[in-house]
Amino acid sequence: MSGTKPKRFYKSAGVVETDGSHGIALDGKPVRTPAGKPLAVPGAALADALAGEWAAQGEEIDRETMPLTRLACTALDLVPERRTEIVGEVAAYAETDLVCYRTDEPPALARRQTAAWQPLVAWAAERYGARLAVTTSITPLAQAPGALEALRAAVAANDDFALTGLSLTTRSFGSLVIALAMRERRLGAAEAAQASLVDEHYQLERWGEDAELAARCTCVARDAADAERLFRLLA
Repeated sequence: MSGTKPKRFYKSAGVVETDGSHGIALDGKPVRTPAGKPLAVPGAALADALAGEWAAQGEEIDRETMPLTRLACTALDLVPERRTEIVGEVAAYAETDLVCYRTDEPPALARRQTAAWQPLVAWAAERYGARLAVTTSITPLAQAPGALEALRAAVAANDDFALTGLSLTTRSFGSLVIALAMRERRLGAAEAAQASLVDEHYQLERWGEDAELAARCTCVARDAADAERLFRLLA
């Protein structure tokens, strides 16, 4: 039956170290990814966290409660074969980055956008030498090639696991700059989610509860928290 959760089939979950890698084992048997690769990660801290997700399962295995396992499987199964493509997709967000497109009306929202985003634009210029232009027009900006190349290099510098987290947050935020700021610990997860949701929070405050907007805010906050935890465990 579609959507049925698999029954828990193991008693214990732990970490096994082989040739410098840290794999996950259930009742002593190695776990494999959906593509059949060993679920092995760089570092004991991340491996312990993955084993904890497996150990915390009840009578059924709920993969929605295993975000680190999902991210690790993505890093192992999808990123190596598509790395160049994924780097390009993530870096392309800089061409139309959320923080570069402002409004001038209403003034209250314009002030919020400037307060949240302009420090990040300045940070990107200082940290990466990526000087991004900002506009209040709906017409797409042509960002300087040097700025785009600098941000692409920043994306490419991440290993497959960190790139997986960066891809998740860039897509969720609609902003490479905010995602990089969280990756570099310039922002915490809550701050990054808040920065990416300036418009949504303004609309909710002005017009009241909206189920679709509220659901988006919840999803963005969850993605940010999951990626931040991954980044910290990789450190």
